[in-house]
Amino acid sequence: MTARLADIAVQAGVSEATVSRVLNGKPGVSATTRQSVLAALDVLGYERPVRLRQRSAGLVGLITPELENPIFPAFAQVIGQALTRQGYTPVLATQTPGGSTEDELTEMLVDRGVAGIIFVSGLHADTTADMGRYEALRGQGVPFVLINGFSDKVQAPFISPDDGVAISLAVTHLVALGHERIGLAVGPRRFVPVQRKIEGFVRSMREQLGMGPAEAGELVQHSLYTLEGGQAAAGALLERGCTAVVCASDMMALGAIRAARQRGLRVPDDVSVVGYDDSPLIAFTDPPLTTIRQPVQAMGQAAVRALLEEVGADLPEGPQESSRAPLRSEFVFHPELVVRGSTASARRADPDAGRGIASPSRARGAVQDPTAG
Repeated sequence: MTARLADIAVQAGVSEATVSRVLNGKPGVSATTRQSVLAALDVLGYERPVRLRQRSAGLVGLITPELENPIFPAFAQVIGQALTRQGYTPVLATQTPGGSTEDELTEMLVDRGVAGIIFVSGLHADTTADMGRYEALRGQGVPFVLINGFSDKVQAPFISPDDGVAISLAVTHLVALGHERIGLAVGPRRFVPVQRKIEGFVRSMREQLGMGPAEAGELVQHSLYTLEGGQAAAGALLERGCTAVVCASDMMALGAIRAARQRGLRVPDDVSVVGYDDSPLIAFTDPPLTTIRQPVQAMGQAAVRALLEEVGADLPEGPQESSRAPLRSEFVFHPELVVRGSTASARRADPDAGRGIASPSRARGAVQDPTAG
């Protein structure tokens, strides 16, 4: 049965223009008027558009970029438990290579009537991505919260660790151990957390070692957030004479350890490695990984609280959407340095090997059997 705007407008006691705005999910219509239009659809026997069907109060979507990195299952567990305690059911949606995109997963969750969505390390962290997708989502009346990343173009609560402080903690620890040639292995430059880590690194290298921005910049290597990515980045940094490598994830740090061993170097005797996240089981690697602990528990719980506040603000008794200013704020959480067995005092530099290059085994070309270690 095809809906006629005139019939719906008469039944609801509003203009056809108002009916059109409601059916197309446009802002500027009060909650009461919106409910009147939807009730008119029901009375006249018209089927509501999918996006306007009553949302389940019990479903909350959680979108992650992957599950191979242990930090994302950790977030999913904390968020899922927090939602369950509040009477909600989490719906986990994960991107896979060649599979569904974030936009497709978002559309799927909206079609299923979720009460809100939590995005972990999504496109909101990518400075080259179109942030209009999030405003479109808000225009559909779907509350959401964004973890790890920030954009002043999006009106929503953001939850982040203090990436700059995190890297500063790592650099301070390594400098105290006598390291001067410290490298930073991070992901692609376009991501906000990467940019913040670089800013913290450059600032710390200046404050701790008096190193200028250009020189510090030469010790930053971009790669992928994978074991292989960390291996490639650390390999490049070791070739530049680094005696310590700070990585943007624990997975990258494991790759850095592999890169060192492929060159016949021992961790931490020859090279110190610091990870980021303190993922589950990372304390049981060989050697146990020194890392920056991302406060997953506190961040996940804060994300749920922020989302439920947004859900509560979207009740029918609320003011007109055009007059309600959506929350745009970033809740920043302080990370913690966890010292384990992958960092140690720097070896005395060989005066013939150049600045920061420790023993002869560290010199370029002294690569042993890649299968060693």
